[in-house]
Amino acid sequence: MTNAQSDVAKTKTDQELQKSDTTKNDDLKTQHSNTSAPKIESTDKPMPSSQALPSSQAPSQHSKPQQPAPKEPQIKKVDIAIAGNKYPIYCPVHEEEELRAAVSYINNYALDLKAEAPNLSQENLLVLCCLNLYEKINTNNKVNDARHDEDKKAEGLLNKIIKDAQSVL
Repeated sequence: MTNAQSDVAKTKTDQELQKSDTTKNDDLKTQHSNTSAPKIESTDKPMPSSQALPSSQAPSQHSKPQQPAPKEPQIKKVDIAIAGNKYPIYCPVHEEEELRAAVSYINNYALDLKAEAPNLSQENLLVLCCLNLYEKINTNNKVNDARHDEDKKAEGLLNKIIKDAQSVL
């Protein structure tokens, strides 16, 4: 191969590499434009200082002023205890009283179960507690549905009596 042929072959190879690189770059651009940027979802908990944005990602001073974000419920860490085990729970501040009432009910229920079956592990105790509480809820729902049906029947009969009474008058 002569020097001229070698130069031509080298030029063709360089051009093919450039085309290949251009194609790869175009593919990457297409892939990038088809993917969405990760979304940061807001949580009710304040962001710990360890998760704060690095200074390179912090909003610049040259950006438009941000509008105040809508006020989110304040979250509070509440330590609860059920059957002797403590659990940290994050709840809205305005729901803490209701949470404590639920914990009291569940704790008493779990302690009653534990008294009946003292050898149950904590996990099995809580599973049994959940199943029993579901059964109570389900029974109450059935009773409420039956009561609602009876109320509809009674209302229908009452309306019929009123209608019959009006037709007589």
